[in-house]
Amino acid sequence: MTSRAKILVVDDDRAVRTALSVNLTKHGLDVTLCNDPTAALSLLRTASFDLVLTDVKMPKGTGIELLHSIKSSWPETEVVVMTGYGSVKDAVTAMKAGAIDYVIKPVEKEELLLILDKALENRALRAELRQLRREVVDRYGFQNLIGTTPEMQALYEEIAAIADTDATVLIEGPTGTGKELLSHALHHRSIRANRAFVRVNCAAIPATLLESELFGHERGAFTGAIRQHIGKFEQADGGTLLLDEIGEIDLHMQVKLLRVLESGEFSRVGGTGSLTVDVRVIAATNRDLREEVRAGRFREDLFYRLHVFHLRVPSLKARRADIPLLVDHFVKKFAKKTNKPVKSVSRLALETLMSHDWPGNVRELEHAIERAVILSKAEIIDSIHLMTDGPAAAESTSLMPPVGVSLKQALLDYERRVVIEALREAEGVQARAARRLGLSRSNLNYRINKLDVQLSSLDYD
Repeated sequence: MTSRAKILVVDDDRAVRTALSVNLTKHGLDVTLCNDPTAALSLLRTASFDLVLTDVKMPKGTGIELLHSIKSSWPETEVVVMTGYGSVKDAVTAMKAGAIDYVIKPVEKEELLLILDKALENRALRAELRQLRREVVDRYGFQNLIGTTPEMQALYEEIAAIADTDATVLIEGPTGTGKELLSHALHHRSIRANRAFVRVNCAAIPATLLESELFGHERGAFTGAIRQHIGKFEQADGGTLLLDEIGEIDLHMQVKLLRVLESGEFSRVGGTGSLTVDVRVIAATNRDLREEVRAGRFREDLFYRLHVFHLRVPSLKARRADIPLLVDHFVKKFAKKTNKPVKSVSRLALETLMSHDWPGNVRELEHAIERAVILSKAEIIDSIHLMTDGPAAAESTSLMPPVGVSLKQALLDYERRVVIEALREAEGVQARAARRLGLSRSNLNYRINKLDVQLSSLDYD
C-alpha cells in the first residue's frame, strides 16, 4: 500500500469520523476529517488527496453529488462510498458514477482496510502507467526527430500525413539513421498509440525460426516446442508491428508474409485453425528493395503490398546542417544520464564533428558524443575527447588520455566502449558479439560484468 497516502474522510457523524480516524491512522494513512460535502470540496481545492472516503446520505449534500464533483475536477482521486444496509442501490449508483468501491455501514474495520488498500494500489498502478507512457512519449515522440534541414522537414510532413492511418509504411534508409525511432513516432501519433508496439528484427532470427517467431507455434509442432508460443502478429493485435530489416527474409517466408498482409489471417506452426488479427505493419530496411526485386531476391507483389506509403530517411552526410542540433541534444541527454557537468562542445570539436562523413549516421554520432561526455572532465567537450574514424578525427585527436585519467583507466574505458559497440552491432545477441570480438561467450560475459555494462540501457537502433 502507498506509504502515508492522504485520505479525506467525509461523514456527518462525529463518532464515525473519530473511529475512522483512529483506525486509518494506525494503518499508516494520513487522515483529514470533514463533516459535509461542501467542506470536502473546499479542502480538495487547497490540498491533494489520494482517496476520499465518503458517506452517501448527509444533511448538507449527498456523497453521490460529491463523487460527481471529484470525478469532474480531480479524476485521479479515488472515491470509496459508505452506505447503509437499506441503501445498496446508492452504492450501485456510486459505482456507475466512478467510485472504485463501496462499504456497508456499520463498517467492518478489516473489510474497510482491505478495500482502501486495493483502491490505493489501483491508483498507484494507474499513476505508474501514466508515467511509463510519458517516458515512452519523451523517448519516441515526434519531438525527438531532430532536424531543420529541408530533407527532414519534408519527412515530418509525410509522417504527419500518414501517422493517423492504418496504411502499411515502408521505411528505407542507411543503417543508423533512426528508422526504429521513426516507426515509434508513427505509432505514438496514431489511433493505436495506447496499444502494443512490437518489433521483430528479421535479420537476427534464423530463417528456420522466423515463421514461428512471427506466427507462433502449437505445442509439439517441432522438436523443442514444449508449449504453445504466441507470435509477434498476435502480440501486436490492435497495435503496430515493426518488421525491421524486412529485406533479409527469404523468398519462402515472403510468400507467407504476403498472405497475412493481404488477408490478416494466419495459422500457428503446427496449428489447424486460422487466426485473424488487426495489425498495422511498418517495414524497415537499409536495402534498396526495388533493386532487390530486380535482382530476384525480393518478391515484387510483396514489395508493392508494403509500399503503400514510402518514407526515405536521409543519411547524416546528406543533412550536415542538422549536426549542431543533434550534438546539443545528445550532450544534454548523456550529461543527464551520467550526471556529468558537460554543457556544450568547443568550436574545434564542432568543426571536427561537422567534417566527419558519419558512415554510421546518427547512431555513430550519438555514440561519439556519449564517449566524449564520459571522458570529459569539464563543462565543454574538446576535440581531444572525440573518437571517430574519419581523417578529420585522426588529425585532431590524441592517443594521450585526458589530464587526470590514468593509463589503466583509459584502457578500461576503451575496452568498455568496444564491448558496448560490439553488443550494439550484434543487436544485443551476445554470442554474435563474442564472435565479432574473437572471445568465448563466457569471456564476454565476464567482461560485461567487470566493466559494468548495463545491457538493459543499450539502444540497438
